[in-house]
Amino acid sequence: MSDAGHSHGKSKKKVRKPDHEPDPEFQIAPMIDILLVLLVFFMSISSTEVLQSNKEIHLPIAKEAKEAKDNPGQVIINVTYTPMNDMTGVELDQKDYSSPSDLVPLLQNKVAANPLVRVLIRADREVKYDFVRQVLQAVGQSGIGNVTFSVVDKEASPSTPS
Repeated sequence: MSDAGHSHGKSKKKVRKPDHEPDPEFQIAPMIDILLVLLVFFMSISSTEVLQSNKEIHLPIAKEAKEAKDNPGQVIINVTYTPMNDMTGVELDQKDYSSPSDLVPLLQNKVAANPLVRVLIRADREVKYDFVRQVLQAVGQSGIGNVTFSVVDKEASPSTPS
């Protein structure tokens, strides 16, 4: 008999190698989701600062004004003046108050939440000093010692507080 028909010898099995996997594709959808979340976050943070700035307040001019520093524990008090009826008002957290003494309990709550709170007073240049003094007394009664004033350094750019 011949061995040619039956091969009982060692035959090599073909080992099948797995197909080459393609490089993973860059998925842009998760990145867009993350960027949109960051965008919404930063827009909400910046809009709270914009809402606290009253564009109808004409800040006083100070030639030696320094650039404002960011302070996360800052409370902005707007002192407004209406020339039509010669009225002065005070605004805190987008709410108007008739008297600066109304601010004391609100400011005391802010001090309780953050003892390092700072007050930024944005007073119109037409507001009489007596009213600003009453605002300062209310701030002092609430236990806040860190007070700054917002001014501009040029007449041409009233939107850049210092």
